[in-house]
Amino acid sequence: MKIIAVGMNYAAHNKEMHNPLELPEPIIFMKPDSSLLKDGKPFFIPDFSSSVQYETEVVVKINKLGKNIAERFAHRYYSEVTVGIDFTARDLQSRLRTQGLPWEISKAFDSSAVTGAFIPLRQAGDINRIPFRLHINGQKVQEGNTAGMLFSVDKIIAYASRFFTLRMGDLIYTGTPSGVGPVQINDHLEGYLGEAKLLDFYVK
Repeated sequence: MKIIAVGMNYAAHNKEMHNPLELPEPIIFMKPDSSLLKDGKPFFIPDFSSSVQYETEVVVKINKLGKNIAERFAHRYYSEVTVGIDFTARDLQSRLRTQGLPWEISKAFDSSAVTGAFIPLRQAGDINRIPFRLHINGQKVQEGNTAGMLFSVDKIIAYASRFFTLRMGDLIYTGTPSGVGPVQINDHLEGYLGEAKLLDFYVK
């Protein structure tokens, strides 16, 4: 399986990160399967970064093989959804971007893609209007709604499938809203889709 992630997909997040507010097409990057962290296992802060930040995202799971998928048919290629965390080594990313270098290592390191429990899409509701949020130590720190995405899930699937064959089990991280921030040792993270808590783990 592979993890396809979308960057800069919420205008408010782009504003807080001083990125363009509008984009002509989705910004895609990849994470390897070794970045996946699931089943409530703890996240260990890596020793190569002093500023690991959370980015809360809606994650969809691909359910069948597809290539060059038309946007109008994209909804046929997923039926489960959850909330996840795209961990970013922000200091490392900033340094590499300033130098004009690739910044995959700041995004694709081990355990940087956390996923909650997947639920049927029919239970979550309209993929284009799903509210989601993250609590750390009982306090809400980030909140969004897929209605705020610059590129919808179906647009993302249609675009990504031009370049990558999508396979059953592949995950798509759809981007984060504003409110990203750092995590600390012993933080307790809980992620919600609507009122359903699907993500629950600790930082070590």
